[in-house]
Amino acid sequence: MSGLLALTGREIKKWYKNPFVLFISLVQPIIWMGLFGKAMNLGAIVPSNLPPGTPNPLTAFLGGVGDYFSFMAVGMLAFVVLFTTMFSGMSIVWDRRLGFLNKVLSTPASRGSIILSKVAISVIRALVQAGIVLIAAVILGLVVGPDFTPLTLLAVFAALTLMSIGLSAMFVAIAIRSTKWETQMAIMNLLNLPLLFASNALFPTASMPSWLQDIAMINPVTYGTEAARQLILLPTNWGVVAGDFIFLGVFAAAFAGIGIALSWRYLSK
Repeated sequence: MSGLLALTGREIKKWYKNPFVLFISLVQPIIWMGLFGKAMNLGAIVPSNLPPGTPNPLTAFLGGVGDYFSFMAVGMLAFVVLFTTMFSGMSIVWDRRLGFLNKVLSTPASRGSIILSKVAISVIRALVQAGIVLIAAVILGLVVGPDFTPLTLLAVFAALTLMSIGLSAMFVAIAIRSTKWETQMAIMNLLNLPLLFASNALFPTASMPSWLQDIAMINPVTYGTEAARQLILLPTNWGVVAGDFIFLGVFAAAFAGIGIALSWRYLSK
């Protein structure tokens, strides 16, 4: 535990001593919300002369959410988590190239603590940045649902935490034997956009082809986003939220276990 705390503390110091990185990581999702989210004014295509009592087709298209900006703004929380956690594996590569990993492996710190420290700092960074993006979304016009309370907000961050653990552990497991940052960057670029677009972060899965819906059903980004939308925007369906948490919990536990197991076998000088 002492090794885990020391390594995590090192990662936190590296992060807050470079605030420019935090600023840059927040600019992209806020720009997406402010430009893409507002430019996609899907409400403008809904006829204004609908007969009284006719369901709003946009609300039906967005799964019960009344406007696209709110739909997309909550998806940006998953966007932030995905693009923050994917750099957790890159940290392993740089530690190996700079010689720090060899020094850590020479100490009594367990190899599992090395992996868990990378996961822990990714979770902390992802949650802080998601919180800032959520505040920006409220300022830009996010409309919360009738069941939204501080308690449901905690549940949102619990879901994002599970997604962060699973994704960061996955990227660390991929990078655990990598010695070249170019290889890790190529893998990240191969995975990040499919994980984003084969999910419900930007558009509802019901509008996707059936084969893409099948992929979205095993995508953790889909479940993290769905849980957040249920808790922030919609009358909360706790059965759906419970299913999302079960999937995210299994995903987080599985990849954290895989990462630790691989560290015992492959993490070496």
